[in-house]
Amino acid sequence: MPKTTVRWVSGMQFVGMDSNRHSVVLSGDEAAAGVRPSEMLLVALGACSAVDVVEILRKKRRPVSMLEISVDGEREPDPPWPYRSIHLHFRLSGQELKDKAVQDAIALSVEKYCSVAATVRGIARITTSFSIVPTDAGEAAATGRPQNA
Repeated sequence: MPKTTVRWVSGMQFVGMDSNRHSVVLSGDEAAAGVRPSEMLLVALGACSAVDVVEILRKKRRPVSMLEISVDGEREPDPPWPYRSIHLHFRLSGQELKDKAVQDAIALSVEKYCSVAATVRGIARITTSFSIVPTDAGEAAATGRPQNA
């Protein structure tokens, strides 16, 4: 069973550690350095789905050379401000990527394999979209280098 630890540093800053002792800085204050816990949920959903999509496409012999997921969440206006909807937009590159394979991989992740999506799904509506970008443009985006540089 996974076990995590959250340790208070000072002010509204914390360090979270997973069961393998990887750490992340968290903050409940916009001025402090660290990820806000509610946004960490969006990061976790994106990362969970990314792992699935890359693996599913690899198994389908449609390897990914670049993947970026933008995750947007809309929250209720009143406390405790739960997310009411979350949208994931996948940008992918790969020589053999086809719309159907990507769409199927995303659906399998969000609807079947991603444990974070399964946890959140009862509270928030999860929607997805994707775009396949040319391989050279995708690699430039992944490395932060401009295309044709």
